[in-house]
Parts: sequence; structure tokens; C-alpha cells
Amino acid sequence: MCSVEHINCFPVLVNILSNTFLRLFNSTQRIRIWSQPFYGTHTPELKSDIFFVCLNYLLILAAGLPPHFAVSSMEDYKVKSV
Repeated sequence: MCSVEHINCFPVLVNILSNTFLRLFNSTQRIRIWSQPFYGTHTPELKSDIFFVCLNYLLILAAGLPPHFAVSSMEDYKVKSV
């Protein structure tokens, strides 16, 4: 009834329990649930946009790290730390 992944198994368990309780109270209605936890990014434009945003973020981060280390080592040189 459910796959090995817990994210798919929980909605199935809730569905079974809910329908069982409904039948206990003599109801003719049923509850149907489905699980689609993540959006499927099937459009290549969206994937490329996400890739370029991440790439730009990493490039900006990489450009900012060397000055940080340079300033840090200059501070150590000024205080004559070992």
C-alpha cells in the first residue's frame, strides 16, 4: 500500500485510519488524500534560472572570501600573533 519512504507512507496511513473511522460511524462518505510534496520542475527554463542564481551567489561568495582572509592575516601581523 505504501512505499518504503516515510513521506509517502504517512498520508496512506492517515487515509486508511480516516476511512475506518468514517465506516465505524456509519458514514457513506470517503476521504481521499494524495501526496505530492515537491513541485516537479519539468521546465528547463526554471532549472537553468535556478542554476544561474546559485552560480552567481557562489561567485559573489568566492570573490568575497580572499579579502576576508587577507584582512585577517594583516590583523594577526599587526598584533604580532604567532
